[in-house]
Amino acid sequence: MKAATQAAQIGLDRESRTGAVTVPIYQTATFRHPGLGQSTGYDYSRSGNPTRQALEEGFARLEGGCRGFAYSSGMAAITSLLFLFKQGDHLVITEDLYGGSYRLFEKIFRQFGLSFSYIDTSDKDEVLKAIRPETRALFVESLTNPLLKVADVEGLATLCKDRGILCIVDNTFLTPYLLKPLDLGADISLYSGSKYLSGHNDTICGLVAAKDPALAELIYFHQNGAGAVLGPQDSWLTIRGIKTLSVRMDRQQENAQKIAEWLQHHEKIGKVYYPGLPDHPGHELLQRQSKGFGAMIAFEVTDPALVEQLLLKTELISFAESLGGVESLITFPKVQTHADIEPETLQRLGINDRLLRFSVGIEDVDDLIADLEQALRSN
Repeated sequence: MKAATQAAQIGLDRESRTGAVTVPIYQTATFRHPGLGQSTGYDYSRSGNPTRQALEEGFARLEGGCRGFAYSSGMAAITSLLFLFKQGDHLVITEDLYGGSYRLFEKIFRQFGLSFSYIDTSDKDEVLKAIRPETRALFVESLTNPLLKVADVEGLATLCKDRGILCIVDNTFLTPYLLKPLDLGADISLYSGSKYLSGHNDTICGLVAAKDPALAELIYFHQNGAGAVLGPQDSWLTIRGIKTLSVRMDRQQENAQKIAEWLQHHEKIGKVYYPGLPDHPGHELLQRQSKGFGAMIAFEVTDPALVEQLLLKTELISFAESLGGVESLITFPKVQTHADIEPETLQRLGINDRLLRFSVGIEDVDDLIADLEQALRSN
């Protein structure tokens, strides 16, 4: 089945007793045993819950993985994956990544003996040079946050396989509807499910899929042991969101393409970062590996004073963190999502006081453009 069909059908085969089309919410902590030494297959909801299992199994099918895992947040998902490594291990990381991931690596896990090198993962040669004897994994964002650099997932996965290290791909911006890292050779795919997968800015969720059964069993051991699992209510909300993933993404990236082209020709906009634009360095690569370019845009205004003007004067577009929901959101990465990264690093990467990140929603594109225009023209 195509991804759109798999997404719409998620959970549909879970309720044979009543035939309910919607997955029930099993709001229970524990399960009664039918007899001594017997189990229904569920014992305690941290270890397994039917609602969460419906999400995990449906997500694994969508990803092309052998097993899926749902966590209480995207950061909980990354934390659980870092339990795969031990003191002295080294990871190569996308340099312009989400600031929360950087904070987790540098402020929490470095003190436990893990080390990290931050590399331009859109350049395979740079990645290759960063690999050491103690390197155990590459952690790459398929489309980076916020500068939207494109990683050659297939090429990087091959590089990792040749050197016996794990390839972990954060594919939050593109979703499995557009790009499937496991099909391109990655070992683990990772998502902040709060974003496009849930799609309605109403739940916090992390999702992981693995290709290899032995690796998946180890991931489950850490998920169950550390316990940062997704509750049944949020699992249900995420299932509901995934069902409409394809239609939302189609509309959002159609909007994003038109807005990016409009921004390119606006006199108050300097740079526009969107891989759907033909002059984007990763345009052709993403065209080969993905079904689309996503719905995230980053752009620089010509004057820092325009940042506050845009953030506060837009009427339809909300000044808020997060992304991927049906409502359009705009953020200021330097002081919001990437505030934990050192100022000199931000400046080197181009995350400056004129850069804004725009998550394009499903609203009418003409209304969104009109909102941007009036905000840019306001005094």
